[in-house]
Amino acid sequence: MGETSEIVSQRIEKLEKLKQEGKKIYQCDFSPQERLVEIREKYGGLESGAATGFMARVAGRVMAFREHGKAIFAEITDGSDTLQLYVNFKKVGAEQFAEFQDIDVGDWLGVEGEVFKTRRGELSIDVQMFILLSKALRPLPEKYHGLRDKETRYRQRYVDLIVNPEVREVFLVRNRVIRAIREFLEARGFLEVETPMLHAIPGGATARPFRTHHNALDIDLYLRIAPELYLKRLIVGGFDKIYELNRNFRNEGMSTRHNPEFTMLELYQAFANYRDLMDLTQELLGYVVEQVKGERRIVYRGQEIDFSGDWERISMIEAIQKYAHIQIHLDLDGEVLRKIASEHKVVPEEGASKGETINQIFEQTVASQLIAPTFILDYPKDISPLARTHAQDERLTERFELFIGGEEIANAFSELIDPIEQRRRFEEQLEARGGTEDRLIDEDFLRALEYGMPPTGGEGIGIDRLIMVLTDSPSIRDVIMFPHLRPEGN
Repeated sequence: MGETSEIVSQRIEKLEKLKQEGKKIYQCDFSPQERLVEIREKYGGLESGAATGFMARVAGRVMAFREHGKAIFAEITDGSDTLQLYVNFKKVGAEQFAEFQDIDVGDWLGVEGEVFKTRRGELSIDVQMFILLSKALRPLPEKYHGLRDKETRYRQRYVDLIVNPEVREVFLVRNRVIRAIREFLEARGFLEVETPMLHAIPGGATARPFRTHHNALDIDLYLRIAPELYLKRLIVGGFDKIYELNRNFRNEGMSTRHNPEFTMLELYQAFANYRDLMDLTQELLGYVVEQVKGERRIVYRGQEIDFSGDWERISMIEAIQKYAHIQIHLDLDGEVLRKIASEHKVVPEEGASKGETINQIFEQTVASQLIAPTFILDYPKDISPLARTHAQDERLTERFELFIGGEEIANAFSELIDPIEQRRRFEEQLEARGGTEDRLIDEDFLRALEYGMPPTGGEGIGIDRLIMVLTDSPSIRDVIMFPHLRPEGN
């Protein structure tokens, strides 16, 4: 820390000296004409020692700097690529050469010069003119050790992006994934919509919300935990295929798989059920993977995952029997279920229902084994208050969750469209959770259902977890630009 402070002080002194000499330090009137990657693509095949005659006008951050007699070699990057600068004393003159000697790693430069290849085969720019565009007062981490501390990387993502090029690639993948999702859905007639992020009543999921206060209206509002109930209102209103790439907020624990704010894709299709959505999801994610990776196979945590072909579809009960070798069924008494759970080191929460106990058994004994894309179907009704009752078994719902690489990626229902049944389920849920004030019933949503909602399939896909799988990232914090952390010093 002391060494960094000393370097900062030295650079501030250098900055003040330049200002006293009448130099502009933070420029805004230099326009580069080429990206570095374009220069490399065009001239990368040049023979060693050859010149092009092409005068490039580029800008970039200095990443390395070394003097060799009357010559200076520097590396600059503009985010697209890195290129070498060659500064010759005879060509630029004594004044500009001396000014270049004062350049620090981290500074931004505007440069004009001829593109050539050195005798050692390094594509370079023979600098004719340069201008200091922005002075870096803080030093970048040392090149070969870089920025490795996870906490510092997340907290100072801007430095992480500068010195760890592989991090930039993660977020380029994220951008391509979202673009591919939009392309796929819009080609199939889905309309992108926006719904409120401030809700009068937290709804659409059972997570704990963040609360705020609107001064003008003098009412409490909640950051949305899911856009589901508003999107269903739009289905009632006549939009038959809609989606939203949305930011959700949940005031709960943090882990390698959870962040207080996260990105979801939610889509709704009228006249579709959960089996239709399984087909759609398989096509969608297969398309996305191929667009982003160039094929439908990836490696996640050392295991190959194939997104082609048909994915396994298996009920939750059958999955527990197949993967955990635990023989349970819905007719078992709640206490018997708890005993079976305990025998397999699963401890259900106090007062857990039968469905909640079965779900905990599944999550703790099966989920991590589902590496290949797998649809888990037919969830108990008491943990699925917004899903339609299963056609063959009234204790279950028409719901699936998709698991890839041991991670839950998607959750979907044949939507419950019966307003009377929906009210009853809301009331049961409210009573089971103690009727807390944050669990009010959304009367306007129920009123919308009373106007008649067509049969509908609805789904949410976790974008952050999907990006984790596609970039082989161990933590959700690796795929969110600015993840939430404790304040510095805590």
